[in-house]
Amino acid sequence: MKVTGFTFIRNALIYDYPIREAILSVMPLCDEFIVAVGNSDDETLELVQQLDSPKIRILETVWDDSLRANGEVLAVETNKALQAISSDSDWCFYIQGDEVLEDGYHSLIREAMEFYREDYKVDGFLFNYRHFYGSYDYVGASNSWYKKEIRIIRKVGGIYSYRDAQGFRKDDNQKLNVVALPVHIHHYGWVKEPQAMQRKQLNFNKLWHDDAWIETNVPSVEQFEYERHLTQVKRFTGQHPSLMHHRISAMNWKFTSDISMERRNLKDRLKDALLWIGINPNYSNYRCIGRFRPSRS
Repeated sequence: MKVTGFTFIRNALIYDYPIREAILSVMPLCDEFIVAVGNSDDETLELVQQLDSPKIRILETVWDDSLRANGEVLAVETNKALQAISSDSDWCFYIQGDEVLEDGYHSLIREAMEFYREDYKVDGFLFNYRHFYGSYDYVGASNSWYKKEIRIIRKVGGIYSYRDAQGFRKDDNQKLNVVALPVHIHHYGWVKEPQAMQRKQLNFNKLWHDDAWIETNVPSVEQFEYERHLTQVKRFTGQHPSLMHHRISAMNWKFTSDISMERRNLKDRLKDALLWIGINPNYSNYRCIGRFRPSRS
């Protein structure tokens, strides 16, 4: 069985992406790893080169900055990496630059890939998500955060990155059939030093909106106001991936108030009410056809 990892990244240092940790968290599962490094204004290319692994193959790309709707350029860059994967790969493990796989599950993931290797009804695997907000001590608790997403796909023609690269589709816009794994991806896209977070907000919104929208909706401030933009969160009492420990110990900002307070907006309250009566209002970008149960359980 051959497994290839893939990702894309641009301006990792300017916007404080844990791309090194992201790649290394899934590297033990991979026989090769494709990194599409976009034209950057910092030393992102050098950062990836410093990983110095024979598994890594760097694909230097140029982003189309004219694509400013629906995050389309993110899918374009993801697909560049996906298309560079060798045809003899069985599975492709996708990780984004602000995601890190939790510790202790490499054996389980490999067992699942082996188990379904010849079962072509299964297009990929679904992971649970923890979305950290503001600091490494708080995790998103509202229904505004997506709970699961596809991160392993089969290496076959017809599967492609969808919309803003959050998930995947196949052939004529069909959802993938996936098996759920009892494994978490930690998403750190909303955990940055406040000045870096404000820089990211200004840049990231350019992938969805024009300059007029940004001028109206993105405040012209020096640092991101986490408390002001808060959705419902709760204290995180679990363990972060060991690869993240050095970043966490170096964290140099803190909240001036307890952001774990109940702060559900109307949309969250309506979703909670629907879930309570058995209706799931949350969009899913896949068809879950089973749950993997490891042999040791």
